[in-house]
Amino acid sequence: MTSAIERRELLKAVYEEARGCVRCQLHQTRTQVVFGSGNADSDLMFIGEAPGANEDRLGLPFVGQAGKLLDKLLNEIGLERADVFVCNVLKCRPPGNRDPQPNEIESCHGYLASQVELIEPNLICTLGNFSTKLLRGDTTGISRLHGQAQEQMLGSRAVRLYPLYHPAAALYTPSTLEALRADFHRIPELLALGALEQPAALPPVPEPEDAPPEPEPEPERTAEHGAVPEPSQLGLF
Repeated sequence: MTSAIERRELLKAVYEEARGCVRCQLHQTRTQVVFGSGNADSDLMFIGEAPGANEDRLGLPFVGQAGKLLDKLLNEIGLERADVFVCNVLKCRPPGNRDPQPNEIESCHGYLASQVELIEPNLICTLGNFSTKLLRGDTTGISRLHGQAQEQMLGSRAVRLYPLYHPAAALYTPSTLEALRADFHRIPELLALGALEQPAALPPVPEPEDAPPEPEPEPERTAEHGAVPEPSQLGLF
């Protein structure tokens, strides 16, 4: 079983990979990758759509008006942003805040899958249509699904998926805000249910008896030998 420290180090490695990602055309227009932030040991994870202009500038998810609403709703149920982990389906901003394209979602999906696997949340709140459709694997819209928790396998992990309206959709529509607030207030009840039973892990494949010996590990590089210091952004989680 992987410890919390080991999981965090693995998450940092995924972050480093994402920072240099050129898998789709969005790397040509982004200011910086918006990987996600918050508590990497949290039982609660929020997944939105894609970074906007403020997020692209600051490198953090949900820092505009929609983020302020998210913070307010979290406070109403006794939580703060630092208690949860927040990220998006896409890690780079689509130009002009257009909708994510299928090839961009596919290119970024591995990063999101790694985040879910390493953070090990019990409850994932999908914010809006794109994250809900992606994680559920069908095209049913958020207006039909919001507030309805379901059990879902994401990779090798069983989680409760809880679709919610995106906070941006609730900013100027009172009825949507009312529905989002009501759904949000069910989150403590869902968290109290705890983790779902996880499927048994497959046993490791035994190595052949005549397998060649593993090479000796290279000595760790130090700052004296030119190692790159850890960037401060990793302190986000």
